[in-house]
Parts: sequence; C-alpha cells; structure tokens
Amino acid sequence: MKILQVTAPREFKVLEVPVPKPGPGAVLLRITAVTTCPQWDLHLRHNEPMFVGHKFQYPYTPGQPGHEATGRIEALGAGVTGLSVGDRVSAWRDAGQNIPGCYAQYVVHKAANVIHVPEGLPDEALAPLELGMCVATCFRMLRDMGAIRGRCFGVGGLGPAGLVALQMAKAEGAKTVYGFDLMPDRRDLACRLGAAACYDPTTDLSKDFPARPAGPKLESAVDCVGAKGSVEFLMDRTQDAVALFGVQREDYTYSPRHCGGLRLCGYKGHSRESAEYAVDLIRQGKLDLAALVTHKLPLERYGEAIDLLEKRQAIKVCFLPWES
Repeated sequence: MKILQVTAPREFKVLEVPVPKPGPGAVLLRITAVTTCPQWDLHLRHNEPMFVGHKFQYPYTPGQPGHEATGRIEALGAGVTGLSVGDRVSAWRDAGQNIPGCYAQYVVHKAANVIHVPEGLPDEALAPLELGMCVATCFRMLRDMGAIRGRCFGVGGLGPAGLVALQMAKAEGAKTVYGFDLMPDRRDLACRLGAAACYDPTTDLSKDFPARPAGPKLESAVDCVGAKGSVEFLMDRTQDAVALFGVQREDYTYSPRHCGGLRLCGYKGHSRESAEYAVDLIRQGKLDLAALVTHKLPLERYGEAIDLLEKRQAIKVCFLPWES
C-alpha cells in the first residue's frame, strides 16, 4: 500500500509498505479520502511547535499528520463489536502523532475512534469529521450555557474551523451570525454558508461593531484563530461569552474594560458525543464539510497541496489515496 512520510521540513516521499493487520479492539480502514489539517501540515513543514513544549522529530511518523479520514472497514480485529466489514465510517479522533496516520491507503484505528457516517454523500463531506467534532465541543458548551439561540453571534477567523463554527451557530438558532477574516474569498464563502455579513477586522468597524466601553453589538462569539489580536478583537466587541477554539500560543489580556459580565470559555476537549453531534448535523443537511474542500489531489502531490495552504489559495485539500 501507499503511505506518505514527511522526511524533513519541506521534504516527503510516498512509500510502498505491507498492508497492516488490526489487532484486538482495532479495525483496518480502507481510506477513500483524507483532508489536510492546515495547522499540523504547515507547522510540520516549517518545524514550528504546534503548542508550547511541542517538538517535531524527523523523519516524521509515516502517514502523519493525516488524521481527517473517511472510508470503509476492510477488516476487524478480535473483540470488535458494533462495526462490520464494509461499513462506511470516519475517524472522529486523532489517534496521536506517534503511530501511523491517515495519509495512506489503509490505516489501523482503534474501533472506538471511528464512527458511522451517512451513505449518499461525497467523501469530502465526511473526511473532515474530526474537525467537526472539535468545533462541536465549543458549541455544545455554548448551547448548554444558553449563549447561542436568539443571539447576535460572531465568528473570528473563517478558515476551516470558522466555516464549521458559523454553520453550527446557525444550526443552534443564532439570530444573526457575523464573520471576521482578512481574506475576501473566505468572507464570501462564509456568506454563502449562512453568515449575514462578513468583515475585515483591520478596517474601521466602530459604527457597525462598537468596542468597549461602548455597548458591544455581539452577544456571543467564538475565536478560531488563537492570536492575541483576534481574541481581544472579539473580547472588545462581545457582551457575554467568547469561546476560545484557536490554539493559544500567547497571553490574552482581560482588561478593566472587559469587566461587567464578559466570560472567556476555554476548550473542554474531544469526545464521541461531539462527534455524534457533528454527524447528526451532517445528516440533517445543516453542516456542509464539503464546502471546506477547495482542491482534490493524489498523495504524490502533497507538496503542491501544502504550497496551496501556505499561499492561502486553499482552505482544505482532500487527498484521494487511490489516485495517482
């Protein structure tokens, strides 16, 4: 089978290796599509830590950092129940960067880490489910806080996570959803996916979105960037709750102007319940993950795909491992 390995920053090769066999409690997944995770792929390309204390080792684990995959069960390990050969599933949890990943034709996954997905949809609508699960954790939290339905809601950053977030805000009954991003094409796509309007946050928005100490227009928001400027932009313009989804790499400042009710909500972690939530939205037609995929390529063109991400000419690239 084919499996991709990043051997050094900006270097990779596609290997031919034996098809693995699933052990107890695991399944063999025949991968039909796997999507990029721009955070992992770009940090790996530049040997930049993903988070504080992280360090990449090269050559990197074969198949990694691919983890957003869909396909069909090819074989079952001993003791697996609730799954059958031929079932259509997606990986809902990243198994970790130290075991073979999904940039491959086959991968062994713990049975607990895959979930049934609907028939009748293209592979690119199902491969990014793991991202949907991640964002869903924020929205299940905000829903339980009563911080979405009927509210004016903001989404900071309209990359893959932000485009999922605005769809979830709509699905949860937000009255109006506004998006903020530097790139015009992403703002346009967000509007097509249901945002009422989208704005460049570097422009003067004082009339439409007054900042503290004036009364903020947004009632709740989610940040999908993680940068200090992006988070504090929403903190200044949101009345009640700002959920932090983007990876934090620097300190944010909660200033005296933010006192008086502003809540910052951290990330609670991955769960199967969040994966089930995302699958349910897909079944209802309320979450379109295919809209995130701007290009489809074989694994052999991995370098080209990451070039597209780096130049911001792609949102997500979908690899088709059986094509060449």
